[in-house]
Amino acid sequence: MDDLFADPRLTTMGLLFEAHEGLLTKLEPVFKEHGISGLDLNALTRLSRSPGRRLRMSDLATQTSLSTSGITRLVDRLARAGLVERAPCPDDRRTIFTVLTPSGADRLAAVLPDYLAVIDRWFTGLLTPEQLTAVVDGLRIIRDAARPEATHTSD
Repeated sequence: MDDLFADPRLTTMGLLFEAHEGLLTKLEPVFKEHGISGLDLNALTRLSRSPGRRLRMSDLATQTSLSTSGITRLVDRLARAGLVERAPCPDDRRTIFTVLTPSGADRLAAVLPDYLAVIDRWFTGLLTPEQLTAVVDGLRIIRDAARPEATHTSD
């Protein structure tokens, strides 16, 4: 049984959880200063990097790991703040896009320098270029296997 408790996979997962929680703790002051949550930033970033700065609500839900009701609440909140808007799909009236507004892009642009400074200080800047490439490649393999739907968007 001691071999089970000493399994290096437990160490790997523990380190991943601890690193993630540590980074979130370091990022909390940035979120607070800019009046934005990590979930808000994730959604705005995904929209900013999508073609036309828009995603179907269902695709945004998948990419942010939110339920249908969760993404509706998030988009409602971001829309009230003027950061996103809903737009009908011209080809399918049942589909609604979430679109990043100019105000949302401005807000994201204001947050990103502070956000990236923390990421650089506590994550990417701690690794050599080779280590960072290996981490990104490894994370992409894991993500693609565990959540292939997170990489798919439909137009």
